[in-house]
Amino acid sequence: MDWLRQLPIGQYVDGTGSWLRNLDPRLKFAWTLAFLLTPILAGPIWRLALVGVLLLVTAVSGLPWRLWRQSLPLLLVLALLVGLLAALLPAGAVAPGQLNRPPAELRLAPGQQGVRWELVRWGPVQLGPVPLGPLVITRRSAELGLNAATLLVTVIHSANLLLLTTPPEELVWALSWCLQPLAPLGVPVERLGFTLLLALRFLPLVQEEFQNLLRSLATRSVNLRQLGWQAGLGLLLALGERLLANVLLRAEQGAESLLARGGRLIPPAQLQRRPVQARGLQLLAGLGLLLLLGLRWKYGAR
Repeated sequence: MDWLRQLPIGQYVDGTGSWLRNLDPRLKFAWTLAFLLTPILAGPIWRLALVGVLLLVTAVSGLPWRLWRQSLPLLLVLALLVGLLAALLPAGAVAPGQLNRPPAELRLAPGQQGVRWELVRWGPVQLGPVPLGPLVITRRSAELGLNAATLLVTVIHSANLLLLTTPPEELVWALSWCLQPLAPLGVPVERLGFTLLLALRFLPLVQEEFQNLLRSLATRSVNLRQLGWQAGLGLLLALGERLLANVLLRAEQGAESLLARGGRLIPPAQLQRRPVQARGLQLLAGLGLLLLLGLRWKYGAR
């Protein structure tokens, strides 16, 4: 039951031998933003290329295999399931508009054929005693499935790589450095940085509470199949409510202990961070980011 502790999701893991750890936190933050923002309004080729680049960076990052050998395959399987579900669900149809010219005037050139709208059709499908209609994958639903699967991988795994290789203090300093121009406008940069630091510290507590809830279910030998879907859904909602209550209780206890010990806000500029090393690596990462943005501008819509 301790499998959650073996998946360092959202936690910094110290070590050597990885060039990602020596990269400037501002560059890592900018690369993560690129993986999060460039898929917006992008074509399927660009989305698949981002997933390939992310997997390539993971493979050559120098991180120990045990850090991502369990989380990454699970994420890929989850993305495939989500993409398949999105492709099988109806994508919605647009009501046809009124024709301005009679259809008889439309003539296709010899040898010219229209684009096929339906890609795959199975059916009718029989699910036990319940008959279902045909399962149809159209071009629109296939695009929705691809977008959902690739976005899930890029969002979760890019953020996970950032948190794995960047100490919370350095990440807070990088975010505060990016938001510093907004400080004259009244944006509480220091308070936001301190809130982010506390949130990163509470991630292990969330995993611990979730682990305790799963252990309580295992010790009581709860069988969701015997409960039925209605009782099983009620049990899952109760567990979610209990998880939220426990996390909020831990947060309140942490805040009270912080105030009791005379806690105070630390300016991000005073946070201890490692000196930037490998200037050539920083330059190469910056040029790679500019190249990625240029390719997105020119080929991203395809």
